Amino acid sequence: MVKPIYHRILLKLSGEALMGTKGLGIDPQIVSEIALQLKEVRELGAEIGIVIGGGNIFRGLSASARGMDRVSADYMGMLATVINALALEDYLERNEVSTRVMTAIKMEQLAEPFVRRKAIQHLKKGRIIIFAGGTGNPYFTTDTAAALRAIEIGADAIIKGTKVDGVYDSDPEKNPKAQLYQQLSYLDVVKKRLKVMDSTAVTLCMENHLPIIVFNLKVKNNLKKLILGEPIGTKVCEVKND
Repeated sequence: MVKPIYHRILLKLSGEALMGTKGLGIDPQIVSEIALQLKEVRELGAEIGIVIGGGNIFRGLSASARGMDRVSADYMGMLATVINALALEDYLERNEVSTRVMTAIKMEQLAEPFVRRKAIQHLKKGRIIIFAGGTGNPYFTTDTAAALRAIEIGADAIIKGTKVDGVYDSDPEKNPKAQLYQQLSYLDVVKKRLKVMDSTAVTLCMENHLPIIVFNLKVKNNLKKLILGEPIGTKVCEVKND
C-alpha cells in the first residue's frame, strides 16, 4: 500500500465549497462527495483536521461593510462555520468515518470545545476533526484560524481546496491566458498580493515553515493524489526550490 507523504494535514475549505451550483446554502450532494474524498484519504492513514468557512451562510466582513457592527457580524460568521461543520460531520459519520467537531466558542450540546491536547488525541485515534468557530475572536478570518490550528496540531501542510487548479497570476475565470504557478515563496504571495490566504495566515505559515498547497477540490481523486505526492496544484513554501 502506498503511504501518504503528508502524515497529518489541515484541510481548509471555504463555505462556498459546500454550495454547489444550486444556490443553496449547503448542497447535500457536494457535501457527500467531499465526505467520500476525505474517507479515502483517511483510509490511506493520513490524519485530517478541517477548517470550514461560513461564507455560504453569512459573511461577517461584507455585513460590516453594509453597516452592521463588525464584532456582531463576525460572531454571526463564526456561528455559520459551526452549521457547516455539523453538516460535514453528519455526512462523514454516514460513511462510517469517526469525526469530532471542536469549536473555539463553547457550545457543548453541539460540539467539544477546542483543547489542543484533546484534538491531537482524536487525530492519533484516527478521527477526523472539524475545527469550527474560527479563532473565537472577531477580526480574524478562517484563513488565520486554519493557519493557527495547523500549527497547533503539528500539521505537515495546509491543503486549501478551491474551485480552480491552483494559484494563477490573474483570475483564470476572467483571463483565459492566466498562468498557473507550480510553486511560490511566501514572500511572492505577499508581494504580488496573490489570493492564497490572507496576509496574517501567510505570515504565520512563513514563520512556522508550514507549506500551503492550493488545489482544485472539484476534480475527482485530486485530494488523494495530492496526499500521495503527485504534483497537484500550487505549493507555497520557504523558497522556490524547496
